[in-house]
Amino acid sequence: MIKTLIKSTRISWTSKTVNMFLLALTYAYFSGLNIINPLEILGGLILVCALWGALYSLNDYTDMKSDLTDPEKQNRAFIQEKIEKKWIITFIVFLLSSIFIVALATLPVTFSIIMALMVINQIIYTVPPLRVKDKWLAPLASTGNNSVLRIASCSVLLGNVFLVPISVYIFMYTAGIGTYLMYKSNLKIASLIGILAGIILIYILYLGEMNVIQLAVAILPAILATIPLYLSLFFQKDKMTYLADVLYHQVALLFFLVCIAFILFSQTKWSSIWHFGIYLCKFSILKED
Repeated sequence: MIKTLIKSTRISWTSKTVNMFLLALTYAYFSGLNIINPLEILGGLILVCALWGALYSLNDYTDMKSDLTDPEKQNRAFIQEKIEKKWIITFIVFLLSSIFIVALATLPVTFSIIMALMVINQIIYTVPPLRVKDKWLAPLASTGNNSVLRIASCSVLLGNVFLVPISVYIFMYTAGIGTYLMYKSNLKIASLIGILAGIILIYILYLGEMNVIQLAVAILPAILATIPLYLSLFFQKDKMTYLADVLYHQVALLFFLVCIAFILFSQTKWSSIWHFGIYLCKFSILKED
């Protein structure tokens, strides 16, 4: 039972949160902001990842009935192994409560407020009677909102929620909606939203509110996943969807984590720790050779 509950948190999907944290951190890095609280940033990242684990469990719990008849979702945790609803609810409530207790005790209140907005958004999206997931409003309460809130959760830990320009928030929101529609195989509307996101991106680049590296962080991981998702509309849907999952949730995740470690621990007093770690890695490799 415990293994199934843990599986329902979709641990590999933490790449979405890590990606948005990295984007916010690039703005701190290129603005010359001295990050004096790297451990708080890491702690916040872990808490938001854990929060989304609980929210994914909530999503799977509310989707159990529909997932039973969906051949593409037969690998979901609660479909593969039946667990009493009371234990699922207890697990979700315990996980969410623990996360907020730790956050309120160790991090700024604004961080907990943003996490609360994530919870509210997910409840609106997936929990009856609202459950906009089954309505035309679904894209407006899905990936777009989540991307914006993930960026904001890191930005407040850096001391300024608007460290990331508003235009970038708007772009990520629009791009998130487009990705969601692509995932739902709504190609026509997804293409229109994609064009709109492209126009916003051009405007951002014209204003100089995003450099080449930030552009890569913002769009390349999504493109890696979007290409096979797009191809899945025409052939080998299962294979292409699996490829998109591996590229974004595993390959890109490792890259994000390395970049975050560099930004957080290559500054001031933390640089010696960072370089010492690199030295140990090099020494161990040379020793093996």
